[in-house]
Formats: sequence, structure tokens, C-alpha cells
Amino acid sequence: MKKILIVDDEPNIVMSLEYLFSKENFEVFIARDGAEALEIAEIKIPDIILLDIMMPNVDGYQVLRFLKESPKLNDIKVIFLSAKNKASDIELGMQLGADKYITKPFSTKKLVSEVYKLLK
Repeated sequence: MKKILIVDDEPNIVMSLEYLFSKENFEVFIARDGAEALEIAEIKIPDIILLDIMMPNVDGYQVLRFLKESPKLNDIKVIFLSAKNKASDIELGMQLGADKYITKPFSTKKLVSEVYKLLK
């Protein structure tokens, strides 16, 4: 069973994605901010992380930097899911090592498809 970590401080997004990926037979973990995301990633080592950028305490960019610098965690696939939709935001996310950058609002069908593509 593939493991997915959903990191977002917006409860409606978290609930809908948790439901969506549970139906797809993923083991789903939830973090409401970047610090919690890093704790869960260290313990559970998910296959993929859906990561918001704008969050309290530790933002998505900081989480991604930490993951990429960690020998234990740098193979985890990361998809940014963010309302930040300027070209410069997307470029920064990709430069930091995101595997994909999807802007909100997003199609759940497309998101599931992108997750499966990255996990092949």
C-alpha cells in the first residue's frame, strides 16, 4: 500500500483529499503545518507528499528544502498544491526540487493522475 502525506492548513482541502486518496487505497497521513509534516515524514516515510506552500510556522518551501537535504527523505516525491500561481512561485518550487506544481483550485481527477504518474 502506497503512503501519501497531505500537508495543508485548510480543513476542507485536507478532508476531501484524505477521502479521495483513501478510496484509491493509499495509506493517508495528515499534517496541518510544515513542522508537523516533517515529523510525520521522518517516521512514516511516505511515497509522496502533497504540499501546500502558505502555512503557519514552517512553509512548504522550507519543508521541501529539508526533505531534499535529508538522505533518508530526499527520494520522496513532492507535489506542490498552492494558490501561489505566479510564474516566479512555480519556478522557485521546481528549482527547490518539487516533482510537480499544481495550482489551486485544481482538478481532483488530474491530481490523482499526476500522483500515479510520479509513483510509476
